[in-house]
Amino acid sequence: MKLTIERAALLKSLAHVQSVVERRTTIPILSNVRLECSSQGLAVTATDMDLAVVERVPAESAADGAATAPAHTLYDIVRKLPDGAQVELETSDDGATLKLISGQARFSLPCQPADEFPVMAEGEFSHEFALPAASLRRLVDKARFAISTEETRYYLNGIYLHEADENGAVLRAVATDGHRLSRVDVGLPDGAAGMPGVIVPRKTVSELRKLIDEHDGDVAVSLSETKIRFAFDALVLTSKLIDGTFPDYSRVIPTGNDKVLEIEGARFSRAVDLVSTVSTEKTRSVKLSLSAGKLEVSANSPDNATATEQLDVDYDAEDIEIGFNSRYLLDVTEQVDGDRIRFTMADAASPTLVHDSGDDAALYVLMPMRV
Repeated sequence: MKLTIERAALLKSLAHVQSVVERRTTIPILSNVRLECSSQGLAVTATDMDLAVVERVPAESAADGAATAPAHTLYDIVRKLPDGAQVELETSDDGATLKLISGQARFSLPCQPADEFPVMAEGEFSHEFALPAASLRRLVDKARFAISTEETRYYLNGIYLHEADENGAVLRAVATDGHRLSRVDVGLPDGAAGMPGVIVPRKTVSELRKLIDEHDGDVAVSLSETKIRFAFDALVLTSKLIDGTFPDYSRVIPTGNDKVLEIEGARFSRAVDLVSTVSTEKTRSVKLSLSAGKLEVSANSPDNATATEQLDVDYDAEDIEIGFNSRYLLDVTEQVDGDRIRFTMADAASPTLVHDSGDDAALYVLMPMRV
């Protein structure tokens, strides 16, 4: 393999794929990226066996072929080269090393055999549809904060993507960790009808969100019951799905809550953030004390530190005191697009609904805590 490529093009591609590579792995070749040069350019691939990202970038090929190289080392080298530099990549005759030349700088990196690099078998995809990148970003951003990190409940370690009927067919993303739940809808794309409900893993969600950050067009989504693929521009992300059953989340969404609080979102966030300064790192608890037109946000600590702030609010139901984890409250308010937030409560022990005045298709559920 021998090629010449612009430093900017190589750096951008390596930046896209190298974060997939685990820094600690028991399989040495998974620390590498695969570089395959042909008349179509350079294909850069990274995988952790559950997730694979491939991007094709323009390059001038002098000799077609494939090689692997240490992902993070190669990325750091290219990152430190000067802007506008040309990079030459060439494998040795025995394929054991990859030479990198740029200006007067020369590097020799150890290679693993390219034919030993694992390839993710995609199989057949039962459903294919196009989703605007803006819609995909919205689904991810408004749902992922609620993904569970508890490995024993592996079926909660991702976003549940499925078809639902909410005054018409929608594509719905749901995430929950048992303490909070996020549910977000977009219109069901053509081709998604009848799709299986799938759980997209947390790492896949994170990598996808980074990759689509600057993309404004459509993303081609293909899925089966075991895999999902996202393709756009010259980049393809393929991932295994979580093999498990997502719980019936509708059972935890209350329907009879009758106490309604409406408040300016930014003001409420500032108050929660401010008073929670004195709460302990372990509980992060704050108490909301509601009476007609008034909200008192308060917190205390075991060493008797206290904090309160009073806010004028729209509330005319009976008095109630209810406690929440302040971090969970702030996570929800960060997703709000509108100026105002509506909390719908039943009592101090029941789930609370949170609505965004600027997004009727997003719904959040918060479990209260004792304070």
